[in-house]
Amino acid sequence: MRAGTDARIVATMTKINVQTTSPSAPRSAAAPSSPDPWARAFAAIYEPSLWIGELTGMRGRRKELLRHARGRTVELGSGTGLNLAHYPEDLEELILTEPEAPMRKRLARKVRRRGRDAQVIGAPAERLPFDDDSVDTVVSTLVLCTVDSPDVALREIARVLRPDGQLLFIEHVRSESPRLAAWQDRLAGPWQRFAEGCRCNRATVELIQARGLEVDRLAHAKWRAVPAIVKPLVTGRARHRGDK
Repeated sequence: MRAGTDARIVATMTKINVQTTSPSAPRSAAAPSSPDPWARAFAAIYEPSLWIGELTGMRGRRKELLRHARGRTVELGSGTGLNLAHYPEDLEELILTEPEAPMRKRLARKVRRRGRDAQVIGAPAERLPFDDDSVDTVVSTLVLCTVDSPDVALREIARVLRPDGQLLFIEHVRSESPRLAAWQDRLAGPWQRFAEGCRCNRATVELIQARGLEVDRLAHAKWRAVPAIVKPLVTGRARHRGDK
């Protein structure tokens, strides 16, 4: 095991219904401590702004994807907890990471209300506080578009996954339509500022494959009731075959 123990993340972890085991923490998991006013407002409007899209397909996609979660499961950027209801009850451990304090506060409340056995941690995708080869499933839903350094985040995912571990993902991506892709490029800057870092034109599947994760399930879809630039969706699974 790397230097460092669970004690190093006690200060950044909100434990909800603590299980008998906890994630080890070889790295810092510090989260932003002073969110700007828009970050707080965005957390408040996030679920209301998505509810039609959830009802018209996204909720079903989450449910179908997350039934495949197994073992020790880590979700990246859990937001306000839209995935929480869809995880299998027999997971070995469920750890929800969320670097933004306003989102994390709402997430912790939802975990308490549901009585779910889970841990909430303030950790960014680029610095996961887990040992190498220690996670069976990583979940990313509408997250890899927001990280500043997707290559670093994907390297972290590959590092923490056990051999034959899996990344389950739903991401909105760069459109295959040249016309829509051009609009994504034009509006990328304003959308990124509005949507707390979201890059609407990111080619996420290609980035996953470039990190050596083998995409063995992939489906394309459209996200309803959202702006056109974030409609193109992919859902799928990538396997970690053992190479770091």
